[in-house]
Amino acid sequence: MQWASWSAFWDMGGYGLYVWGSYGALFFLILAETFFLVRGRKRTLQQIRRMKNWEQQ
Repeated sequence: MQWASWSAFWDMGGYGLYVWGSYGALFFLILAETFFLVRGRKRTLQQIRRMKNWEQQ
């Protein structure tokens, strides 16, 4: 598909808000998922360390 200008590309034939909004929502959700995975991993590793320390006492 060819676009006459950059503004026509961003407008997407009147559906640009939905198209780019969907990309934005997807990007946000991927970032949120990554954040929660990293946070969960850190918490799990901390719990494992605490359990190991408790068992050694």
